[in-house]
Amino acid sequence: MTRRGLFAPAAAALAAACSPLVALNALGPRDGGVRRVASGVPYGDDPRQRLDILAPAAAPARPWPVLVFFYGGGWDSGERSHYGWAAHALAARGFVVAVPDYRLVPTVHFPGFIEDAAAAAAHAGAIAARHGGDPARLGVVGHSAGAHLAMMITLDRRYMAAAGAPGLIRAAAGLAGPYDFLPLDVPASINAFGRAPDLTLTQPVTFVRADAPPLWLGHGTEDELVQPEDATILCRRMTAVGGRCEAKLYPGLTHADLIATFSPLFRKKAPVLEDVVAFLTRELAA
Repeated sequence: MTRRGLFAPAAAALAAACSPLVALNALGPRDGGVRRVASGVPYGDDPRQRLDILAPAAAPARPWPVLVFFYGGGWDSGERSHYGWAAHALAARGFVVAVPDYRLVPTVHFPGFIEDAAAAAAHAGAIAARHGGDPARLGVVGHSAGAHLAMMITLDRRYMAAAGAPGLIRAAAGLAGPYDFLPLDVPASINAFGRAPDLTLTQPVTFVRADAPPLWLGHGTEDELVQPEDATILCRRMTAVGGRCEAKLYPGLTHADLIATFSPLFRKKAPVLEDVVAFLTRELAA
């Protein structure tokens, strides 16, 4: 049975959601105790295949767990330089954080951007030890389209295997992500996935499995871009096959609110950062 995972006015809503986040990066405060340890690290030949790495400023008693953060943008926009505040928030809580760019529509279409996400995660794992990170404790985090990327490379084994790092991902957190959005009925998803010969292979829900890494899925109840039930549907299907998943809906939060709560300016609106960090700290502790 198909359903609409993305609301119809997605393109306009996406532009409206992204603009405040860019402004937040330029003007908002950031968590302290963080240092940028690498910039523009290539994980491929394309100019968009680059990543930055941030780490806690304090010397670790043991290597830090590693996170790869994927921003959103409807698979056709976004830059890693716009999400420094989100990376700072995670690094300040004891993680080495890699933030990659990835190729976008129309330069590539499905599965190009997912292949980039897998390659970026694999390279972050390969170089994590140079920056105080433990590649054996690596998780992925994403917002919006970035959450879709995070779930695809976590659940569909083929991507990380092709990147030479099967089993690397130990946990995944998704914020306001589209996970079950067939039929394709808005420009962003049509442009990104419309050429796929089998559309079911574009959906994270297709790949639920009992032996998948644990998932945490958050969504705002007032999200007008991606339906909040995407999180509950994916979580329900994961648990139905014996997998581990936690879903949490945040009353009153919009699509942009969910990631904006990572900023010190909006952290009191909801404990999203606290919940994500608690999940990742627990799952990446061993």
